[in-house]
Amino acid sequence: MVYAVLGGAALIAIATVVSVLGPMVAIDLYTPAVAAWWTVFTAVAVQGVPFLLLGTVVSAAIGAFVPERVFTKLLPRNQALAVPIAGAAGVVLPGCECASVPVASSLMRRGVAPAAALAFLLSAPAINPVVLVATSIAFPNQPKMVLARLVASLATAVVMGWLWARFGKEEWLRLPKRTRTAASSPTGVKAFVAGLQHDFLHAGGFLVLGAAAAATFNIAVPRSILDIFTGSSWLSFLLLAFLAVVLCVCSEADAFVAASLSGFSPAAKLAFMVVGPMVDLKLIALQAGTFGRAFAFRFSSTTWLVAVVSSTLVGWWLL
Repeated sequence: MVYAVLGGAALIAIATVVSVLGPMVAIDLYTPAVAAWWTVFTAVAVQGVPFLLLGTVVSAAIGAFVPERVFTKLLPRNQALAVPIAGAAGVVLPGCECASVPVASSLMRRGVAPAAALAFLLSAPAINPVVLVATSIAFPNQPKMVLARLVASLATAVVMGWLWARFGKEEWLRLPKRTRTAASSPTGVKAFVAGLQHDFLHAGGFLVLGAAAAATFNIAVPRSILDIFTGSSWLSFLLLAFLAVVLCVCSEADAFVAASLSGFSPAAKLAFMVVGPMVDLKLIALQAGTFGRAFAFRFSSTTWLVAVVSSTLVGWWLL
C-alpha cells in the first residue's frame, strides 16, 4: 500500500513539475499557442489526478475488503428501487467525475446491478456536499441555484439508471474479468495494492487523452465565435451544455466558472453545472477505457440529452 501511495504522489509531483516547465519550453520555442495548449492540458490533468487517485483507492478498498453480500443487502433486488437509492447515495462521496468511474466499476464487479452503479457514477460527482457548498459560495444569496443543481443532477442520474435497467444490453458494457482462480487470487492488503496500481495506471492514461482533447478545443475555437451565441437564450443554453463537455472543469470548481459567465442566463449556467460532472471529454475517455467505447458513446450521448432536458425543466421551474 505504501508503494502505491508513493507512486501516486510521484505522478502528481511529476505532473506539477511538467505543468510549470512545459509552458516555459513552449515559449522558448516561440510557440505561444503550444504554451497555451500545454497550460490548459496540465491544468485539467493535474486537477483530475488527485481525485482519480481517490477513486482508485476507494475502488481497490471495495474490491479487497468489502464482501459482496454487503451490497446485496444494502440495495433492493428490484432495480427500479435500487436506482434512486444508489443515486441518493452519491451525496456521501466527496469527489469529482474522475473518482466515480473506478468506484462504479468496482461496485459492478462486487455484484451491484449496473443500473444502480451507473446512477451512483453520475450522481456522486454532482451532488456531493463539497460540490453543493462550492455552488452556494459561487452563487451567494441564491439558494435556488443550489437546489436546482441538486434536483436536476439527481433526476438525471435516476432517469439514466432507469433507462439502462429498461433498455441497456450486457454486450454494450465491458467489465474487467478476473483471470485468476479464487485460490490463487491475492486477498487483503495485497489485493488492495494490486487493484490500486492497475486501476490508477489504466484510468490515468485515458485521463491524459481527455485532457489533451479539452486543451485542443480551448485553443482551436476562437473567442469571437463563442460570443455569437450569447445573443440567444436557447443558443447560449446549448452552448454552455456543449462547453461543459469540452472544457472538463472539475465538478468542485465548475460553479465558480459558471458564476463568472455574466453574459449567460441562470438556466444556461445550470446546464453547464449539471452536464459537466456527468459528460465531459476526460470522463468519456475514462468510461471508454473502463467499460468499452460502445458503452461510452451510447451512455454519454444519452446522458447529455437527459441532462439538458432536466436542466431545462428544473431551470424553468426554480430559476
